[in-house]
Amino acid sequence: MSWSSGKDSALALHEARIAGELDVVGLLTTVNGSFDRVAMHGVRRALLEAQAAALGLPLHIVELPWPCPNEVYEQRMAVAIDAARRSGIEAMVFGDLFLEDIRHYREAALEGSGLTPVFPLWLRPTPEVARTLITLDFRAVVVCVDPAQAPRAIAGRWYDASLLDDLPSGVDPCGENGEFHTVVVDGPEFASPVDVEIGEVVERDGFVFADVIPTSPPLVAPATTPEQFQPDAISGHGPQKDRRG
Repeated sequence: MSWSSGKDSALALHEARIAGELDVVGLLTTVNGSFDRVAMHGVRRALLEAQAAALGLPLHIVELPWPCPNEVYEQRMAVAIDAARRSGIEAMVFGDLFLEDIRHYREAALEGSGLTPVFPLWLRPTPEVARTLITLDFRAVVVCVDPAQAPRAIAGRWYDASLLDDLPSGVDPCGENGEFHTVVVDGPEFASPVDVEIGEVVERDGFVFADVIPTSPPLVAPATTPEQFQPDAISGHGPQKDRRG
């Protein structure tokens, strides 16, 4: 499963599982090796590992340098994709909603690899997606905001009906244009919620980040390398092309 750590990935995982056509067996995430956080979202590795434990899925981490030229990102992801295929993985699930260039990028990255890209949420209206997330009791926190597109003040807020009501009319309710990113801490696929506290909110490199700190006792969910994939469906998330929450 392509796991950004955010709400759209979580809903895509839920939809893929209830559809029953794929057996999702792992999460693939890129992590900034210098800061030990999820690329783009800025989520702590400890919180990422807590998510995987609560979801009952192995976590496969691709570490990236900082800064990370796109060619380095693509090379490391190609290694992970190749390892997945050699391990019997047949598909990669993504949580993208409507951005054609992002979909084409992902499809091109998998072309000839033997892995089929799957987009369970594709072209679903984003207001409907937002309502579904809230109706199904997904719990997520806004962890990253592009202040050029959305209010700084939403960083660190819970993704709920109140936040949606407060978003300016030009902001996509799912942040699909890169307005904001989230980290999900509970939902239908979680065995138990990941308890968190909201820490410092800082502005760095043109973005506003809220530090979300896990406070739950850690569950056992050892991270694995890309070489340790299991069949037959897994997701991958990249920092250079991700624009969704």
